[in-house]
Parts: sequence; C-alpha cells; structure tokens
Amino acid sequence: MSERNENIDSITLHHEHSGKIEITSSVEVNTEQDLSVVYTPGVSEVCKAITKDETKANTLTARGNMIAVITDGTAVLGLGDIGPKAAIPVMEGKSILFKQLANVDAFPISLDTKDTEAIISIIKALQPNFAGINLEDIAAPRCFEIEKRLIDELDIPVFHDDQHGTAIVVLAALINALKVVQKESDYAKIIINGAGSAGIAIAKLLLEAGYKDITLVSLEGVLNKAETWMNKAQQNIASCTNPDDQKGTLDDVIQNADVFIGVSGPKALTEAHVRSMNDDPIIFALANPTPEIYPEEAVGAGAAIVGTGRSDYPNQINNLLAFPGIFRGVLDAHANEITTDMKIAAAKAIADTIEEEQLTPDFVIPHALNPHVAHEVAGAVKHHAKNGEKVLI
Repeated sequence: MSERNENIDSITLHHEHSGKIEITSSVEVNTEQDLSVVYTPGVSEVCKAITKDETKANTLTARGNMIAVITDGTAVLGLGDIGPKAAIPVMEGKSILFKQLANVDAFPISLDTKDTEAIISIIKALQPNFAGINLEDIAAPRCFEIEKRLIDELDIPVFHDDQHGTAIVVLAALINALKVVQKESDYAKIIINGAGSAGIAIAKLLLEAGYKDITLVSLEGVLNKAETWMNKAQQNIASCTNPDDQKGTLDDVIQNADVFIGVSGPKALTEAHVRSMNDDPIIFALANPTPEIYPEEAVGAGAAIVGTGRSDYPNQINNLLAFPGIFRGVLDAHANEITTDMKIAAAKAIADTIEEEQLTPDFVIPHALNPHVAHEVAGAVKHHAKNGEKVLI
C-alpha cells in the first residue's frame, strides 16, 4: 500500500469512528437492583472502604489497571510542535495498543500548556485516577525535568516512552545484531546521531548495559565535555561518553565505527559515511518517515544489518515492542517505579524472543505486533521487580 493510500485510509477510519476509542462498561445495568449496586446507595460502601484504606482503590476501581498517556503536543512523531489537539490521534492510538497487546487500560490526555511547572502540577493532581503515567511526545530538554520531578514526587511508575521505549528496543536490536555480525559489545564503536531525548536515553541505557565506546552527535557537532553550547542533559551525557575526546561533526567520528544509531533527521547519513565504517557495520536509521539513510542505500554501501522505524522494511525498531509489556509488568508487580535494570531486562526479553538460530541480517528484532513479546517483557519486568537481581546481557 502506498503512503498516499495509507494517509487516505487513516483519515477515513478516524472520520467514520470519530477517533479510535470509547468508554465501555464492564458490568450491565438493566434493573433497579443493578443500579443500586453500581451507583447509589451501594457505591457509598465502596467509597467508605477506600476512605479507610486508599490502596483499595486499586482493587475496587479501575485505577489498578489504568494509566494515563500524557502529552503537551510539542514533539509529536516527526511533526514537531503541532499542539495538544493535533496530538490526540497519537495518544488514542497508543491507548488502543496498550489494551490490545497487554490488557492495560490507558486514557489519552493532551495538556494545553508548555509550562514545565504547570505540567508537573497537573499530572500530580491527576494521580488519584491512575496507577502509572506514560509521558509522550514532550520536547527536550523540558521532558527530562518533567520526568525526573514526577519520578521523585509521585509514588506510581512514570515512563517517558520517547526516551526509554526507544532505548529499550534499540538495545534489544543491538544485542541480536552484534550476534549476527559476531562482534563483541565491549569493543563496538557506537555513534548516536541525535542528542535529544531519545539519543541521550539510548546512550544512558547502553552505558548501563555495559557498552563502553559511545559518541553522540547533534546538529551543533560532536558532544564533547569541553563544548559550551550543550544543554544540561547533553553536558551530563558528554561527561561519560566520547572516550577518544573527539570534536567536529559526524564526518569526523563515523570513520571506523561499528554501529550507527540515528535519531535525528532525513538523509543525515550518506553512503560515503557507511563505506568509511568498519566491516559489517550495523545501521539503525530511525528518523521517520524518512530515515537517515534508506536501507537499500546502506546495504549497497556495505552495511551488514539495517533497521529503521518503518514497517515497510525489515527490522522495524518500534517502541510498541516495549511499552505495553513494561506497564503490564510493573502493574502486576505493584511496583512504584521503572528502574534501569527493569529496562535492561525488558530489552533482553525482546531480544530473546528470537532464537539464536533464527537470527538473520533481516531479522534481529521481533515484529511489532508479535503477540508474545508483551507477555515476555511483562514477565521479565515483574520478575525483576520482585527479585531485583542484576540483568546480564
């Protein structure tokens, strides 16, 4: 199906159904007795039970299986700052996928403010309704402060999917890709092009997972601790990356690299860049809809493995592989946070859904709608939340 037809079909579907979600009841109300149980007078006893023990809200209401999918509309897909109303279709779609893949009830919320303190205050005020918060499509660097504050100030899991969902699935794909090309993670030279929320989160998770040689590049240049143009988040990650203390641009650091991870923009990587890398390079070109380099161009220049964010090419690196199972796992475990080790456990679970003998250059990551992935991720996250042992890659 062409991109043009997909666009027309999407508009038609949204128009016919007035969006993609609706509120339905899990019980029937057909008689006066039914009404007295679900509403007044019977519901007052439920209210009083929660007054005595607020934790009962998780078992006597929908709260225990309900998360909020929250955006301010400032970094939506590849469209940028399109506003909170235009972001609603994405939040609705995410809510559907939570339910379909992991039976997590999710409610889309678009906030009409870009003020960091206001966003934090609103989400804190919404906490009684939800057992978890999925932040979505909030621009950097504000997203870092918002997530950090909410993690510190709420007692429910908070997860910014653009950061951590992307990082988890990239790590999963990289685990398997390195197996295919028979390279060791300890020695792989990794270049991350894009130093916003996703790029920084990927670098942090790879470092935590044991990867050592990581260098980030932004539009302004290579992240180096001596540079003065970096924001606070970039300064922090620059202090523990770029081991060769390089400066310049992508041209200067891509040579002899083993892995390119693009979370930047269209056509940022050239065939000449790929040819300058080490033998059998791994290319994850994740800009959407136009990747940093198209797979056929990368393979023609010598790439051994290519992944994109698109569904019409092999190795789609899609956050959908991570977020439903992660929230299912933390809700089942009654965990109040999503730790780094849980993220690594999730990545390993995603990677392990493909048996080693099944791995090929065109199959290093499971398909986005694989129904088993969310179950495996949820199990790994729940197990780690309960037991807390270190995850080994």
